[in-house]
Amino acid sequence: MSESRRTWQDVILPWSTFVSMLAAIVMVFLLAPSERDQGIVQRIFYFHVNLAWMAFGGFALVAGTSIWFLRTGSRRADRLAHANAEVGMLFTTLVLVTGPIWARPIWGVWWTWDPRLTMTVVLWAIYAAYLMLRRLGGEDDTILRYAAVLGIVGSLDIPLLILAVRLWRGVHPAVMLSDDPDAGLKDPLMGWTLLVSGIALALLFTWLVSLRARLLAVDETVAAMHLEGARS
Repeated sequence: MSESRRTWQDVILPWSTFVSMLAAIVMVFLLAPSERDQGIVQRIFYFHVNLAWMAFGGFALVAGTSIWFLRTGSRRADRLAHANAEVGMLFTTLVLVTGPIWARPIWGVWWTWDPRLTMTVVLWAIYAAYLMLRRLGGEDDTILRYAAVLGIVGSLDIPLLILAVRLWRGVHPAVMLSDDPDAGLKDPLMGWTLLVSGIALALLFTWLVSLRARLLAVDETVAAMHLEGARS
């Protein structure tokens, strides 16, 4: 690994993540105004929405790197797909946790089978199956290719999930894409807070993927050494 790449992964990325997360927390809880109708509970929006977008981006990268792996057999592409799937699953799980926390005081229930919520669970289940398939299949190339296909097919749920509030009637609000003139982020500081928290979570996602991909490379090296030792 080059010195510049090591500096980026080990110094710049962690520190920029820490600073941006600190800035996001300050803006969300101290600077951004409370929403008129929902009150303080709406502040979870800044994390909930960006967690979802980061998860969607991660699963899109799973699809892209899976296509790369299927075309070239690149182990680096396979590691990136694996790492993005794991971190994407973490962020999707946090989406499914923060959503009910927000919904309970607003809707009066922890969960309802709204189209967008249901499709988020489906997305979570698809990539849980992807990770289980990889885990059970080990390093078998055929299994890895099956998993890559699943990683590509699973990403097709994302555009449907994004458009769910427009395609089907549900209770989930269309905050960012709404025809309602009273909806949206009216105060400019709300928009800036959403942007800063998005940058913070994007950096966190990138850092976690970087760490996980490096650990997977180490695991492959150790496994290869054990195999070579067993043969000798």
